[in-house]
Amino acid sequence: MKFLFSVFAILAIYSCKVSKYEGNSHPISHDLWEELLQSHVDDEGWVDYAGFQKDSAKLNKYTNLLSQNHPNDKNWSREEQLAYWINAYNAFTIQLVARHYPVASIKDIKPGIGFVNSVWDIKFIHIEERVYDLNNIEHGIIRQQFDEPRIHFAVNCASYSCPSLSNHAFTADQLDQQLTAAAVSFINDKKKNSLSPDQVTISSIFKWFSGDFTKKQTIIDFLNKYSQVEINKDADIDYQDYDWSINEQ
Repeated sequence: MKFLFSVFAILAIYSCKVSKYEGNSHPISHDLWEELLQSHVDDEGWVDYAGFQKDSAKLNKYTNLLSQNHPNDKNWSREEQLAYWINAYNAFTIQLVARHYPVASIKDIKPGIGFVNSVWDIKFIHIEERVYDLNNIEHGIIRQQFDEPRIHFAVNCASYSCPSLSNHAFTADQLDQQLTAAAVSFINDKKKNSLSPDQVTISSIFKWFSGDFTKKQTIIDFLNKYSQVEINKDADIDYQDYDWSINEQ
């Protein structure tokens, strides 16, 4: 079973692969997204989707700004690109859920007809000349092009077991501090991870994407960078079931 899961994961990632985009846009401001997050996400990361629905004009204005400006290596720094893609993933996820709200889970959003396997495969994201789904952005761009494991605590899948959605937009000048803060918050969140010196029961995120966390270290080494509990190197590891219930207030 573990072998089959690995094969399916590899195939899924390969199918999401995205080539670099050679555009001419320049970095944008994420102030609109900051305003929306401050209005409709509380300090614990719970989301007011009804509020986003009512504020759909402003949300659409921000996603239109994203759609008109595709990051490129010519004019954008690495940090500007990564901040853009994290914000884009979160904003388009919120937009998708708000369009179908109320729903009990993001997985209840049906992809419709055609060869689409899940909500994450719906190609509704238009950015300049490209059309993406959420899997393209997370796996084909963010994970494949940036080699940054902390992004798993920054992108939000609109679910209870996901890392909390920050109520601040990610920005290039604060990106490293924001990613570290997201890692510390998630790893020490007792609703998501149970940590002790000899036993850890951690999010399934660490199982699904283990390769992102263990390229040059063990999973315990990674956890200890951010954990408030010193975990022994030979601690037992187990994984929590994932709750896909909507992360609403």
